[in-house]
Amino acid sequence: MAPNLSGRNFLKLLDFTSEEIQYLIDLSADLKAKKHNHEPHRYLEGKNIVLLFEKTSTRTRCSFEVGAMDLGMGVTYLDPKSSQMGKKESIEDTARVLGRMYDGIEYRGFAQSIVETLAENAGVPVWNGLTTEFHPTQMIADMLTVQEEFGRDLHSRKLTFMGDAGNNVGNSLMVVCAKLGMDFCACGPKEQMPSDELVAQCREVAKESGATITLTEDVDEGAAGASVIYTDIWVSMGESSDLWAKRIELLSKYQVNAELMAKAADDAIFMHCLPSFHDRNTTIGEDVFQKFGLPELEVTDEVFESERSRVFDEAENRMHSIKAVMYATLKDPESE
Repeated sequence: MAPNLSGRNFLKLLDFTSEEIQYLIDLSADLKAKKHNHEPHRYLEGKNIVLLFEKTSTRTRCSFEVGAMDLGMGVTYLDPKSSQMGKKESIEDTARVLGRMYDGIEYRGFAQSIVETLAENAGVPVWNGLTTEFHPTQMIADMLTVQEEFGRDLHSRKLTFMGDAGNNVGNSLMVVCAKLGMDFCACGPKEQMPSDELVAQCREVAKESGATITLTEDVDEGAAGASVIYTDIWVSMGESSDLWAKRIELLSKYQVNAELMAKAADDAIFMHCLPSFHDRNTTIGEDVFQKFGLPELEVTDEVFESERSRVFDEAENRMHSIKAVMYATLKDPESE
């Protein structure tokens, strides 16, 4: 029998069992097949959700909106200028108001404590679209992408995150790998590693799943035998642009390039949660080039555009996986 997640919040993957996470991945695959086969799946007709965005996003917003509409739901989008949350109205009061009007609430923004407070007060499912600490919806998409490539059994596989391994994506990858029994390696400078507390939690989880958790500053060790090489931008949204000089100094040796990919497993794939500074075709990319002379940052254009890259499969899978999270938490528990 499939796990029952009806009425649950989706705040961080530490809250879920490995079986529940795999269920969401499998449900994502099923909904993806329905989408590709043009099979209607308006299972949540008549429900409404609201998206609270304190940080903008292309993939997260579009995934929630298209996913909700595919499921038959109405959607309200509130950008940072459209809500009084935290300014004229407390987070607690905002949650109680929106929980009376909507069937589900998504939050994308800053501290994990904000989405936790929303969940404590809303009375309806709350979904974490990204916080400073965690990015759980990205993980369901990422593991769907990995399993599409390598199959469901990941126990013989290794995923290595290169660079700023202590950011929300690095943290969340460590959690999901520990849950699913996939070896995880954080490869970067010691200043940019996950917290000792989170590493300890994940190592306890890994004892049950058979996964290993490795932290290293050595690129050769990190890349060796990896089935997945994953990276993210070096300065995250909400961080000061003044950090570029320091991050470039710290992280340049962890750039994912052809030489690094050659050190990974023969069947290794490249993944990135996007956006990416793999060329100069963005205002930030060009600005960094003018200041520091680097035309490519966390990944080279050669790798990003290569046959080993799965970044756009991964981006598409955001929509299917977010749809799965919404359906699983909002559906009637008696329904199929």
